[in-house]
Amino acid sequence: MRALTYHGSKDVRVDTVPDPTLAAQDDLILRVTATAICGSDLHLYRGKIPDLHTGDVLGHEFMGVVEEVGSGVTDLRPGDRVVVPFVIACGECFHCKLAEHAACESTNTGKGAAVNQKGIRPPAALFGYSHLYGGVSGGQAQYVRVPKANVGPLRVPDALPDEQVLFLSDILPTGYQATLNAGVKPGSTVAIFGAGPVGLMAAACCRLLGAETIFMVDHLAYRLAFAAQTYGVTPVDFSQIEDSAQYIITQTNGRGVDASIEAVGFEAEGSALESALTTLKVEGSSGAAIRQCIAATRRCGTVSIPGVYAGYVHGFLLGDAFDKGLTFKMGQTHVQGLMPELLDYIGEGALDPGVIITHRLPLEEAARGYELFDRKEEDCRKVILIP
Repeated sequence: MRALTYHGSKDVRVDTVPDPTLAAQDDLILRVTATAICGSDLHLYRGKIPDLHTGDVLGHEFMGVVEEVGSGVTDLRPGDRVVVPFVIACGECFHCKLAEHAACESTNTGKGAAVNQKGIRPPAALFGYSHLYGGVSGGQAQYVRVPKANVGPLRVPDALPDEQVLFLSDILPTGYQATLNAGVKPGSTVAIFGAGPVGLMAAACCRLLGAETIFMVDHLAYRLAFAAQTYGVTPVDFSQIEDSAQYIITQTNGRGVDASIEAVGFEAEGSALESALTTLKVEGSSGAAIRQCIAATRRCGTVSIPGVYAGYVHGFLLGDAFDKGLTFKMGQTHVQGLMPELLDYIGEGALDPGVIITHRLPLEEAARGYELFDRKEEDCRKVILIP
């Protein structure tokens, strides 16, 4: 089969690789009909995630048609059309029973990304996201093996096209969990840092839950314009406004927003010094966006972090967070528990995730898709690939 494989920093190629086969009784083989390039895939593409091997198949946002099932798969059958969560969860361990699927204790053969682990079990395995998270082949391919097929793959109605339901695999539940973690409710004021796909999904979900005012902070005019037109956000261009947090405070009666959502992650643009420290491995992540969130959020407010972080952040300003009495909620998304509810919202017309798509490419042009998304060329917001 053909699949997108990793060969080094900014070197991904569509190669011919062996077809996947069933390895456990509760596996299924999926024929991929649509897959997407996620913002967190760019961390892999740029060589920022350790333990990624040459030839690894990337991709964790995908859906398709079931081709084959193991003898232990109880509900799905060949021919079923499903969308697959990027988190691989067993459904039976301590965390899965608490619906904390991203913390599943049994699926990840890797060690996870925590630095100070003290022997704690790693988090759940992820599709196509390095051997830190199990080394499981991803879905930017013609076919993919889906482990733990009784927990996660969601059957979708034929009436809903792939583009409307594909993002149930990751960015829509991630934006929704970020919004729930932020405590958004009717009348809330929110600041979203990052107008990429997750930030846009968070904006859609904030509107869904009744937020009154949404500030969106980014430096790409085309993304801000789209967010303003589609979700009614107040755009804040940090290339034009020297201090975004200060501006947000001036627009909220000197108080700050009820909650901030940090949808950028560890490659947030920081100072030259911070970039140098990161290059030297003294700093694990840029703290630029986190500092802005802390500053923009009102006392006793909430900072929600769906953005991916790794290692140390020296400029965290814990004292400021303590002084303001802030609550922080963060982490990988417990996708399995959110997908059915979000599918209902899509079916009812309350959410239309596909509206963010700008580029539709055949799988064979995946490397070009990564380049476009990485360089933000052609006003690229979101790329989907069709095998």
